[in-house]
Amino acid sequence: MGFFSKIAKAFKKTKEAIGNKIMAMMSKGELDDEFFEELEMLLISADVGVEASSEIVEKLRAVSRKQKLRNQEDVKSALKKIIAEILSENKTQEAEYPLLIMVVGVNGVGKTTTIGKLTNFYKSQKKDVLLVAGDTFRAAAADQLTEWANRNKTKIVKNNEGSDPASVVFDGIKSAKAKQNDVVIVDTAGRLHNKSNLMEELKKISKIVEREWNGSYQKLLVLDATTGQNALSQVEYFDEAIDIDGLILTKLDGTAKGGVVISIAKQYQKPVLFIGTGEGLDDIEPFNAESFADAIL
Repeated sequence: MGFFSKIAKAFKKTKEAIGNKIMAMMSKGELDDEFFEELEMLLISADVGVEASSEIVEKLRAVSRKQKLRNQEDVKSALKKIIAEILSENKTQEAEYPLLIMVVGVNGVGKTTTIGKLTNFYKSQKKDVLLVAGDTFRAAAADQLTEWANRNKTKIVKNNEGSDPASVVFDGIKSAKAKQNDVVIVDTAGRLHNKSNLMEELKKISKIVEREWNGSYQKLLVLDATTGQNALSQVEYFDEAIDIDGLILTKLDGTAKGGVVISIAKQYQKPVLFIGTGEGLDDIEPFNAESFADAIL
């Protein structure tokens, strides 16, 4: 399946909830006040968020008035451009190597599976990848990560269940520096964002990385798109703890509320770096604002 087919499939339900309904609304006639009010409510219902929905509607209203938009394709094109611009406001630096990625998130968002997909992605870019099993809390977490390491034919640094995760990360960094790995991906224990002791542990791990790692460092938060607005509070808590650098969204194919991508971008100014597009090993793609806007409209 090609890149655009994957993106379209991932956002199929969101397109049905947003794009198809907008087209139906436009078939009624003029872009009057009633249309813009309906559009704003539609966007809010798709988890675009109140602030972002209001901004999108006001910008479209201004463009339609200035350019005298009438037909569906012109309005659709203007709407895509507005959404893509909002998503492009949060610039992210190009990855530089060697690169260490610490993957964080609450329980059940698919962190370990995402790490497996990320490993495959970077290996497809001819990068030498090392995995670090920093989740020493969950039973069999290291075993699960080892399976992904084996599937990707890559090395892993791990320790016994219950050991200090910061020490495992320290050992992983030491190994990566000695073997000159291009990419190091650190798994961490899933944690409820309101559990202060676990968040303190995450801060400790991050400090170890900042002290010991010589290359680029990204802290990426994995979010389950099906949780909708609940994802916003996760961004807030994790960002407050470790100053996250970007987001990875999973399970987009399972929700009609993929508009949460826009809400997060607007409210927290955090770039989405990757999106999960399915269950397969290669079903992860770098996020692209224009492709997203195309897929939902």
